[in-house]
Amino acid sequence: MFLGFDFSTQQLKSIVVDEKRDVKYEAHVSFDHDLPEFRTHKGVVRSEKKVVTAPVLMWVKAVDMILERLRVCGADFSKVIAISGTAQQHGTVYWAAGAEEQLKGLDDAQFLHSQLASCFTITSSPIWQDSSTTAQCRALEEAVGGPEELAKITGSKAFERYSAAQIMKIFETKSTAYKNTERISLISSFACSLFLGKYAPIDYSDGSGMNLLDITEKKWSDKCLNACAPDLAQKLGDPVPSNTILGKISNYYVERFGFSEECSVVAFTGDNQSTIVGLGLKENDIAVSLGTSDTLIMWTSSPSPIDGGHILLSPVPSHEYIVLICFKNGSVTRERIRDSYASGSWEIFDKLLNSSPRGNLGYFGLYYDHDEITVPLVGEFRFDSYNNIMDKFPASEIEVRSLLEGQFIAKRSMLEEYGLDLGKNTRIIATGGASINIGILQVLSDVFNAPVYTIEECNSGVLGAAFRAQEALGGGGDHLVTDGSMTLVATPFKNAGEVISYNFIYFFLILPNKSIHYL
Repeated sequence: MFLGFDFSTQQLKSIVVDEKRDVKYEAHVSFDHDLPEFRTHKGVVRSEKKVVTAPVLMWVKAVDMILERLRVCGADFSKVIAISGTAQQHGTVYWAAGAEEQLKGLDDAQFLHSQLASCFTITSSPIWQDSSTTAQCRALEEAVGGPEELAKITGSKAFERYSAAQIMKIFETKSTAYKNTERISLISSFACSLFLGKYAPIDYSDGSGMNLLDITEKKWSDKCLNACAPDLAQKLGDPVPSNTILGKISNYYVERFGFSEECSVVAFTGDNQSTIVGLGLKENDIAVSLGTSDTLIMWTSSPSPIDGGHILLSPVPSHEYIVLICFKNGSVTRERIRDSYASGSWEIFDKLLNSSPRGNLGYFGLYYDHDEITVPLVGEFRFDSYNNIMDKFPASEIEVRSLLEGQFIAKRSMLEEYGLDLGKNTRIIATGGASINIGILQVLSDVFNAPVYTIEECNSGVLGAAFRAQEALGGGGDHLVTDGSMTLVATPFKNAGEVISYNFIYFFLILPNKSIHYL
């Protein structure tokens, strides 16, 4: 058996697969509902404007809970020969001096969270939704020679959610906590540390989403480290290849849950990277992850930077780089429109969507609940077919379709702006929570004018984690999901290109005091 974990924004998911990659057991822990004492909303805490964090001990306590749930389901941990995992990208965890000794000496008679309660200098970690580090981003870019130079080194210009800016802010605003920090982990390497029983290194792939790793040299950039904070290289430790077997599982899990002493721990990585592994993308495929955030992911052989997007190191040896474009306003925005216009019901939402024509009679909208990553906008922007700005659409069905067509047109237009044209062999592989909604996927198919596929297990991030555990031990194959496991769920209407492309004109608009940079 192979065990995978996914420390996502709103929940911890886990899955057990056998050597044939059939799913045998799965469980999840919802942070809001199962751990209400941490007072999160959609897995996060918003304490100030633009400041978004998550309690570290919430993640630790979720590990206690999910292993018990798997055991109740019938999982026999003694048969698990390797584990790996994935986590939301960019977030940082700050271990206090002496924390590693605590990890090494865990008492199997006690809960994990009760033993690690004093092991963190920052108790609530900054995560990817945080956008409070604009000043640090500009300072980092200036220190290394500008945004283009930073993108050339690290694969991305400075972004507020990226780890470098977050670490710089912690150093500037909480200098004592930073000084007393023994190790800084990404959420992925932090989670891995819990199972390894010592500090786990950051893997190359997740490390390439920090604005700190030189993606061609595969080592920390001295320029970037020096711009952020003192002694940072020591606090980060050396990065490792993503398929590294780091050691055997901590004795805590052997004694408390019955794991084999020979169970291997494979380096954890980021959620987007794990998604691309779980989907087994081919060269012409585009993964569209429809989760709390929406992302476009595809393979590339070039490390050339993309303005507004990211180049990451691949988590598998057969491909070197990944193109990733992230949109902060994903399912949370869709859920808000559902609640406001469809009485909180997806069934009503789908009926409204199906009662409106493709192209939406020329009505078009852009919805940004939070500072968007790809374009610096917040708010709702509605237009009629004559390009007039509107405060409100005349019907709920227009609102629903406007939301979806606007979200997907934004994604396609960014790809085309960067020269990543869609070809006749392009396939869209949809994943994430919203990928179970056929109506949403039909709009996606029409906008991209390409067929949309899904896999049976829609949580491809956690599936990829289990597959990576197997792959590191020499099992599996290069493409981890076969075509036979793909299901064709939507094909574009014959005139989809003509109908949908009408609305691309809106990306030339200049909104009042705000610029839309899509072309």
